Amino acid sequence: MAGGRYMNISKSQKLYSQALQFMPGGVNSPVRAFKNVGKTPLFIEKAKGSRIYDADGNEYIDYVCSWGPNILGHAYPEVIDAVKKSCDKGLTFGACHKGEVELAQIIQKNIPSMEMLRLVNSGTEAVMSAVRAARGFTGRDKIVKFEGCYHGHSDGLLVKAGSGLLTNSIPDSAGVPEGFTENTLLAKYNNIDSVAELFEKYGSDIACVIVEPCAANMGVIPPKKGFLKFLRDITCQYNSLLIFDEVITGFRLSLGGAQKYYGIIPDMTALGKIVGGGMPLAAYGGKKEIMECVAPSGSVYQAGTLSGNPIAVSAGLATLKILQNNPDIYNELERKSYLIESAATDSGLNVNRVGSLLTVFFNNAAIQNYDNAKQSDTKKYAEFFGYLLENGVYTAPSQFEAMFVSAAHTDKDIAYTCDIIHNFK
Repeated sequence: MAGGRYMNISKSQKLYSQALQFMPGGVNSPVRAFKNVGKTPLFIEKAKGSRIYDADGNEYIDYVCSWGPNILGHAYPEVIDAVKKSCDKGLTFGACHKGEVELAQIIQKNIPSMEMLRLVNSGTEAVMSAVRAARGFTGRDKIVKFEGCYHGHSDGLLVKAGSGLLTNSIPDSAGVPEGFTENTLLAKYNNIDSVAELFEKYGSDIACVIVEPCAANMGVIPPKKGFLKFLRDITCQYNSLLIFDEVITGFRLSLGGAQKYYGIIPDMTALGKIVGGGMPLAAYGGKKEIMECVAPSGSVYQAGTLSGNPIAVSAGLATLKILQNNPDIYNELERKSYLIESAATDSGLNVNRVGSLLTVFFNNAAIQNYDNAKQSDTKKYAEFFGYLLENGVYTAPSQFEAMFVSAAHTDKDIAYTCDIIHNFK
């Protein structure tokens, strides 16, 4: 286990200096740069179970879990075996294969609202395609999104987004023409009135409402009682579609995702992370009549050379089968996550948790929306992050991300983590 204030990370430092010569900020995704916690990013050499190991040989209990996909832990034997067997048959076909059908079947079985679905390569692509299908089906242009909810980096959705944009205090992305976002209407998460006002003004032009049913990209913020039901009711009233972005919550909060967890059924769903079992894979889908608008059945075009890639499909299929066959995993995730939440609360920290997703906010107020989240003390969080890291606990290098608990976290891991949190001053 890493530990101590003088942890050696010289190899990571050297690799980062090299990476800066080739990649913007030395990384391939902004939050990895550790910019907002004032540290050099770690270069990870390997991972197994609940642990990751950096280039210098330091060992950490991992609560990033590749930002959510690794619900079973790293290098789960059955998943690895499935990938190896698939690799032996070829890396990509650019054609149909049996695994696509099998994966679609298991997704649909557990998330029945996805009557038809399409496999893609990333959460960004899934959300972008779902919104396009909603516009094509309704014949309307405007969409409603919520401040602080991150739905990937497609142009039309980079308006007051969360995740890395929130961390870096960037309300919008440069390079996005105004015309790309003029049909994106902004509401406040957990604020019914803000949604009602938009529908009163633009209702006949709104194609869809897209929402993280449990927000997890401005830190974890659960929906208030009645909020999701209101979204369901008002979209039905105006013949708009309700899209759940379950890239994070899908197969995380339950086998049926957030929609089963909260008992609210959307018209369309975007999945990612867990559905690919650690490989680049995502999916979008919904009511049959909507999805039949997608080419080649309909006129809404979407395609992808590597969509349904057999290697990614094999990892996703193996992961979902394990979750489906071992439903007690979710009870264990709840138990372990509750222990971490309790340790943080007992230490006077402000914690939001839903299932195995949680965020420690350095903020004295209740965190219910984007405005609340923005008031958090990011310098104090950076101190907390550094303290955990130096004691062998790896968490998100951003105040506005989630901790992910996995099935691989042992009772010993959890007890150690709780002790470390208790000792934070």
